Amino acid sequence: MRKPAKKTAKRHPASRSISTSSSKSAKTKTRKAKTRAAASRPSAKKKKQKTARAKASPNAAVKTPAAAAKLPYRPCAGLTVFNHRGEVFIGRRDGGPEHTDATHIWQMPQGGIDEGEDAYAAALRELYEETNIRSVKKLGTVKGWLTYDIPAHLLGKAWKGHYRGQKQKWFALLFTGDDREIDVHAPGGGKHKPEFIDWRWEPIGNLPRLVVPFKRDIYRQVVKEFRKFARRTR
Repeated sequence: MRKPAKKTAKRHPASRSISTSSSKSAKTKTRKAKTRAAASRPSAKKKKQKTARAKASPNAAVKTPAAAAKLPYRPCAGLTVFNHRGEVFIGRRDGGPEHTDATHIWQMPQGGIDEGEDAYAAALRELYEETNIRSVKKLGTVKGWLTYDIPAHLLGKAWKGHYRGQKQKWFALLFTGDDREIDVHAPGGGKHKPEFIDWRWEPIGNLPRLVVPFKRDIYRQVVKEFRKFARRTR
């Protein structure tokens, strides 16, 4: 005897349509939510650029003399190094935040004084790190500090925007070694990055016109104080 066939319940076409429509709607909502979330998050590239700007210039907003007046001066040591003919060592800088043109690119050695560091010890350290010179004899010192402010267009750029300019303690030294001791391309025994790309001995009276204009007044004062050492010693 043949068994009666089981009846299979038929799904109404409308139910399939409703189910499919709900599924598509849910997927669409999910995609839109993801798109909105992605748009609200900054891209990795933008994050990197923002971080780089913050690191490069923490005081980039300091762009006026009034704003700069609230910043301190950077402590610095300067050196006027004479040879036995009474000429002064000058080095040619290869750019840098303080240098504004291709003409005024020469200067005497100088460098920052670390916190707690003696000014003369800092001067000798900077001289070695910039020129490789160690054979010197102290001749004199300018009393007090000489200060200069950097131009407005350099505010927020030089020294990462931490300073308005520099206050300098100047020392006069006699170079007692041989010119072969001088090495501006591998200074400090080759352990320091070069500050100069060339150097020469120059009459002290020429120095103010060779340096960047905003340091000119300081150089005039240094020349006035140290001109007495510009004589042949042997």
